[in-house]
Amino acid sequence: MATKTYRPLISEVLRKANNAKTKEEKKKILLENNTQVLRSLFIWNFDESVVSMLPEGEVPYTSNPAPEGTDHLLLENEGKKMFHFVKGGSSITQSKREQIFLAMLEQLHPDEAEVLCLVKDKQLQKKYTRISKALIQETFPQIQWGGRS
Repeated sequence: MATKTYRPLISEVLRKANNAKTKEEKKKILLENNTQVLRSLFIWNFDESVVSMLPEGEVPYTSNPAPEGTDHLLLENEGKKMFHFVKGGSSITQSKREQIFLAMLEQLHPDEAEVLCLVKDKQLQKKYTRISKALIQETFPQIQWGGRS
């Protein structure tokens, strides 16, 4: 029987990278946990050409109270839905878009829901103050930025 490899929550990866002492340590942590969803979150947050289609500000949702590792969906798995939330991503109605977003937030671990809310408003650096666009550009040179660097 194969054992599952532990994958940290995206919020854990961000916290660990944010708390790392050197830029090289930060880059190492981000690269060790490099996923399409993580890079997509950075693009949504830092690329000026990516426009959120969700209302700005606090989101009225009920946080999932289940203990970590139990009854939560993972942002890593739910990230494939993020295209609905940005301009040009999908042609669903605004009410459907907000419904999907709320349902997603309510099923994620509260820390991951918070990350998604911060990214929606391009505010990730308010909590993770030591993760900058420059760091992400240097760590992931393969990312094609649509906005100005």
